This record gives sequence, C-alpha cells and structure tokens, in this order.
Amino acid sequence: MKLSQIFTAPNQLTLLRMLFLPFIVISLLNREHWWALVLFVLAGLSDGLDGLLARRLHQQTKLGQYLDPVADKLLLSTMFLVLSILHEIPWKYTVLVFSRDVCILGVSAVLYVAASLRDFRPSVFGKANTTAQVATVFIVLFRNVHHAGWVDYARKIGLWATFAFTIISGIHYVFLAGERLRRTDPAV
Repeated sequence: MKLSQIFTAPNQLTLLRMLFLPFIVISLLNREHWWALVLFVLAGLSDGLDGLLARRLHQQTKLGQYLDPVADKLLLSTMFLVLSILHEIPWKYTVLVFSRDVCILGVSAVLYVAASLRDFRPSVFGKANTTAQVATVFIVLFRNVHHAGWVDYARKIGLWATFAFTIISGIHYVFLAGERLRRTDPAV
C-alpha cells in the first residue's frame, strides 16, 4: 500500500467519518439528541460522497476498498450497541447484527487463508441490509427529536427490515462464499 492512498479525498472523507463516531456516542450519552442526529447524518453524507469522489476523481484505491466497509461497520455496529445500551433498540437486533458481522469476518478470514480469496464485494442483499440499518438508526435518532406516531411506526418497520435483511444477507453471503470457493477448487 502506498502512503499516498491515505491522502486521497475519498479516503480522507472515510477517515473523517470514523472521527465522527466518538462525538456521536458522546452526544447520545449526554442526551444531546439533536447533535447525535446531525453528526450521524453528516457521517452518512460523507459515506455517499467518498464513493462518488472516488469514481469521479478516479481515486479508487485498495485502501479505500477496505477502509470504507470497515468505517461503515464500525459506525453501524457502534450505533446499534450504544442505542441498545440506552434502551432505544432492543438487544435482539444488536446481537443479530453483531453475530452476522462476526460470522462474515470469520468466513472471510478462513477463505482468505485457505483459498487466498479476496473478493468480498457486498451483494445486493448486503447493500439492502446496510440501507436498512442506516435507516433504522436514523429513525431511532430522529424519534428522540420528533415525537410522532408515524416515527414509532417507521421505527418498527426499520427494525423488522433490519432483522429480515440481516438474516437474508447472512445466508446469501455464506452461499456466495461457497460458490467462490468451488470456483477456486472444483473438488469442494
């Protein structure tokens, strides 16, 4: 990896997104809900912007391919954990989100060591899962600054979608990993 990859605009935005995280958590713990929501939205915008800049400026890097999903998982996993600690997201959703991510990391590590597989692009279900998680966290944070019946209903839908897509994407990922492994070793 070249040190210059760190200094590309997209990778700087990804690192900035990671720096938002402690301030979001501090805002939540201090019950400064408006700030937590604003910072989470800014983190989300930086996620969209870093991908757009990488493509437009032709600054797609190997570091960015790894750093971006790590920043996403760090942000979302931390948000689910903190929001569960604060009793705003039931623990079963957080346990499910963490379990899926740990399983995917484990399978990825085994595939990398056993078969030198490095192709871990997210599937359509993985992207839907991330979208459901982001929307759910946003709605839960928004619920703290705007109390309305429709927000409670949206929270329930978001939690249901997170539950469904976490399971579907986890199963699909295992299926894809098996397919990729079979392509590299027909004896499997």
